[in-house]
Amino acid sequence: MHNPCAVIPVYNHEGAITTVVEALLTRGLPCLLVDDASDPSCAKVLDQLALRDKVHLIRLAVNQGKGGAVMTGLREAARLGFSHALQVDADGQHDLQDVERFVQCSREHPQAVICGYPLYDDSVPKGRLYARYLTHVMVWINTLSLQIRDSMCGFRVYPLPPVLALIDSAKIGKRMDFDSDILVRLAWRNLPMQWLQTKVHYPLDGVSHFRLFHDNVLISSMHTRLFFGMLLRLPVILWRRWRA
Repeated sequence: MHNPCAVIPVYNHEGAITTVVEALLTRGLPCLLVDDASDPSCAKVLDQLALRDKVHLIRLAVNQGKGGAVMTGLREAARLGFSHALQVDADGQHDLQDVERFVQCSREHPQAVICGYPLYDDSVPKGRLYARYLTHVMVWINTLSLQIRDSMCGFRVYPLPPVLALIDSAKIGKRMDFDSDILVRLAWRNLPMQWLQTKVHYPLDGVSHFRLFHDNVLISSMHTRLFFGMLLRLPVILWRRWRA
């Protein structure tokens, strides 16, 4: 059974979240909003959205970061009976015209993670754009593969059973390191991946919680941990490459 929903981590994106939810509902996708301890003004908007049919809301008392909110949402999605979850950012940066394309690809490849890789317009911050190239190289090293085309784009469809099995057994980054961390670890587990290009715009409401210095330090620390994790898994990774 293929029963998808959208999981949307929200932290003070009251200016864009209604547009995002309406676009997803129009495309027939139920929405699970994860309020990551937003301010009262945003919480009020989320309460109103939760009154709509096919919109679910779960609220965190303490801010967990993007990754912590997504992982909470994935667990709740499974509890509600969904089989797959489309991760969507709340700031409107993702091109929601691609929802049907991603869901259809997931339906055709239900065991795979359907990953977006971005086609940027001129709105992308240059510092973040250049930093991505270093992350690409480190991810290729940490997986000993060029399989992962972009690990930082958070527009992707997760098959819930294998992803939750990973989340329950590994310590995954809870903040801006989440998107890359979980994808590398899924690659280590040999989970299939499908790649679809998608347009990305920064951001609809002008709100970004990416901290250029702190989050780049956090991501660098993640790559270091993953590198040593790759060394421990090196025999298994090479054995899989040989078998393939």
